[in-house]
Amino acid sequence: MMKKLLKILLFLVVALIVVVAGSITYVTQALPDIPVPADLRVERTPERVARGEYLANHVTLCMDCHSTRDWNKFSGPLVPGTLGKGGEVFDRKMNFPGHFVSKNITPFNLQGWTDGELYRAITSGVSKDGHPFFPVMPYLNYNHLADEDVYSIITYLRTLPSIESHPGYSKADFPMNIILHTIPEAAHPVQRPEPGAPGYGAYMVNAAGCKVCHTKVENGKEVGEPFAGGFEFQFPDGSIARSSNITPDKINGIGAWDKATFIRKFKLFADSSYTPALVDWQAHDQQTVMPWTMYAGMSEEDLGAIYDYLHALKPVANKVQYWSPAE
Repeated sequence: MMKKLLKILLFLVVALIVVVAGSITYVTQALPDIPVPADLRVERTPERVARGEYLANHVTLCMDCHSTRDWNKFSGPLVPGTLGKGGEVFDRKMNFPGHFVSKNITPFNLQGWTDGELYRAITSGVSKDGHPFFPVMPYLNYNHLADEDVYSIITYLRTLPSIESHPGYSKADFPMNIILHTIPEAAHPVQRPEPGAPGYGAYMVNAAGCKVCHTKVENGKEVGEPFAGGFEFQFPDGSIARSSNITPDKINGIGAWDKATFIRKFKLFADSSYTPALVDWQAHDQQTVMPWTMYAGMSEEDLGAIYDYLHALKPVANKVQYWSPAE
């Protein structure tokens, strides 16, 4: 009787191993199953180049992660001559589950990519060879952009100065290396509302990724109230910056700000040498990853639309400790 039970148990264990191994093989080999829009040919027009430049540098901020930021200056403005060259690292020192490196998105690297492959990469997070990107690139936000905006970004990338650079490879830790294959989704393009129309503020907030950085996350999952801040950015020296509460709470958020104040806060950084008077960033007092100098180029109309959306949110009384120095 005991031998029979052991045989049954062994069979069940082997069967479980086969099922698990089969499932992992399927996930890592068959997913993400998102086809390339094979017939997509984006016509290059001056309007698309201009729109793409505006989006990539001041709204969706493709250039934030795919260029080099100078952390010897407040807010890490872009280093001239590095636009799109890639090589920025997001690794375990910054609490990422692996080692992720941004790609070269200048024509040097993209010349062999079709417009359809670029569209899939931007909106679904899938590379030319079919492997998934880690969503430090917020493709789940870009997934809901209007097609015309994606086409404009593609057009603009084709016009960047070609920079020869060979960023290293990305590698996710277990089990993220398996989970990663299940994250990408097919594009869900939307109609871009006209400025001033209902939904325009929401569109801009999604495109700018405000929620991504201003919501507390632990182990890859949102644990805080949306837009209430607390997302941690760990610097290599161990110091930690946290995102601010941008809900309309009057004490802990931006509820006491009027629209003009909100817009002015961004526009102050249009001069990349600007540093807030009360911030001694060189002493690591409130250095920030917030790309102020890039967002400063957003139009007042679009910044105002974001303000209107944020002020319609539920106020959240979450007090954020913005900075923790290295121990």
